Amino acid sequence: MAGKVYLVGAGPGHAKLITVKGLECLQKADVVVYDRLAAPQLLGAVKPGARKIYVGKLPDRHTMKQEEINRLLVDLALEGNTVVRLKGGDPTIFGRVGEEAGLLQKNGIPYEIVPGVTAAIGVPAYAGIPVTHRELASSLSIITGHESPDKLDHMIDWEKVTNATGTLIFMMGVSKIGYIADQLMKHGRPGHTPVALVRWGTRAEQDTLTGTLADIEERVLAANFQPPAVIVVGDVVLQREQLKWAEHLPLFGKRILVTRAKSQASELVDRIDELGGEPYEFPVIETVYPQDPDKLDWIRDAFSRLETYDWVFFTSVNGVEYFYRHLAEQGLDIRSLHRAKIAAVGPATAQALKERGVIPVELPGKFQAEGMIETLGGHLEPGDKVLLPRGDLARTWLPEKLEEMGLEVTAVDTYQTVITEDEDRELIRLLEEGAIHVITFTSSSTVTYLIEKLKRMGIGDPVQLLSRSATACIGEVTAKTASEAGLRVSMVAGQATIEGLMEEICCYMNGQHQEVN
Repeated sequence: MAGKVYLVGAGPGHAKLITVKGLECLQKADVVVYDRLAAPQLLGAVKPGARKIYVGKLPDRHTMKQEEINRLLVDLALEGNTVVRLKGGDPTIFGRVGEEAGLLQKNGIPYEIVPGVTAAIGVPAYAGIPVTHRELASSLSIITGHESPDKLDHMIDWEKVTNATGTLIFMMGVSKIGYIADQLMKHGRPGHTPVALVRWGTRAEQDTLTGTLADIEERVLAANFQPPAVIVVGDVVLQREQLKWAEHLPLFGKRILVTRAKSQASELVDRIDELGGEPYEFPVIETVYPQDPDKLDWIRDAFSRLETYDWVFFTSVNGVEYFYRHLAEQGLDIRSLHRAKIAAVGPATAQALKERGVIPVELPGKFQAEGMIETLGGHLEPGDKVLLPRGDLARTWLPEKLEEMGLEVTAVDTYQTVITEDEDRELIRLLEEGAIHVITFTSSSTVTYLIEKLKRMGIGDPVQLLSRSATACIGEVTAKTASEAGLRVSMVAGQATIEGLMEEICCYMNGQHQEVN
């Protein structure tokens, strides 16, 4: 039985500008066929095991001819796959969706066209240019600018196009900007007509060049302004100085690598995005339920004695989540800890407990194990029984210190931290080009496993590659791991929280911070 093909617009570049339906299609796809202008982060939304096939075109070569792409979609569907053809922008605007859908129709393959935010509108918006304006332009034209001059003359009726609408949008016409400007002036547009070119709009590389029809070619050549870019012609360009907003955000133009587990990355990703940066997710770790029978027996034994503990120390959100999983699987609930005082390291851990109806002892100051001892040391008595649910990579410092103080400690590894399997060649390219501006580390394991994953991807000297980017660590322990690995630590959060980390990055990027080493 044949599968189904979704012809999906990915939006102009920013990963969050895909539509809700487009994202849903990605999440259920067996195969994703994508091109160069689709945000690479979107590929992280596909389900485990889904195939990813790159068919995009680069400036100096064609990876796959359009006819071959059309046939590929048919063949993949005939194998019974749910296929997403992911295109930059909107698939119906210079996306050749008619050719792809036509062959699918001919072969009896069910398909849907899922519109996207076209770059013709989305990119100017990110540059502060509304393509229509009540006083300046009530209509617009979207025109190809990608073909050679003779083809442009064949496809475009310059006499009609030049003055047909208030705003003219040319797609992919940077190399032809001189010819386009000449034709528009020849057919009636004044030489002082405002023009803007917006390169890689909505992405970290976004750059805008403005001028007039009379001087825009000279400006493009002087600035060595390269494609891809959207060209906007018309008085709406004058709105840019008043309305540009993205450039004013503190992390505009910065791409920030997020290495923490995907299940925990959303807060960091959202904050980077809110501050104008481009988060690039590459989770190097994931947490999993313990598989070792001996460890599971040890956990069951520790949980069978919950009513005997005087203290329970939670040191991470994962520790809370997996503790409750084990509770449920053993048919227990939090009432078993009726005699215990519960403490949490850090506000995120405390919040995870509060969401489950438990108000813990919160620890001010350092959000790490040392802070716990500093705060609670006077309340801990020799002989107190302590339960410490944690991950298998947790430091031994806390249980050892508690035992030195005469407490009876039961430390259980309620979850395991393992390295992820996915590879990302795009990340290698960005690191090599210096296009990752900051690498974030939220635990020692993210440091260790990022280096290991780069080695698995064929990088002989990962530390040298990573040295091209600034490094931000959430706390002193993580920073120490990074330094010992040979990395240059640029920033350490004053408070070991996501907000503390983001404050440090913003200060660093705005020149208000000195490097650590």
